[in-house]
Amino acid sequence: MAKSTAIESESASQLIDDKIAELDDWRGKTLARLCALIKQADPEIVEEWKWVKPTNPGIPVWSHDGIICTGETYKSVVKLTSFKGASVDDPSDLFNSSLEGATRRAIDFHEG
Repeated sequence: MAKSTAIESESASQLIDDKIAELDDWRGKTLARLCALIKQADPEIVEEWKWVKPTNPGIPVWSHDGIICTGETYKSVVKLTSFKGASVDDPSDLFNSSLEGATRRAIDFHEG
């Protein structure tokens, strides 16, 4: 089984920009806005492109002393997944996906 790879820094940022440009609809705009908000929240965020395999082109990952979140795009949703989301207080009920997991939580963004 081939190992997945991770791409960091400038080349990862370019792959994320390419993904945003490829999504010439609301999903690209949403992913671009999320990316900007993440980088604004923590200027030391490292952009990565992980889990590249023959069956998967990879996904954007934002890290700082470990993975903070991933950004996945699907036909009808942009999903921002926090790997440690279950341990985060969520008084505004932002997490609306992956609620059954013991560690991760996600926010699904829909068109409109």
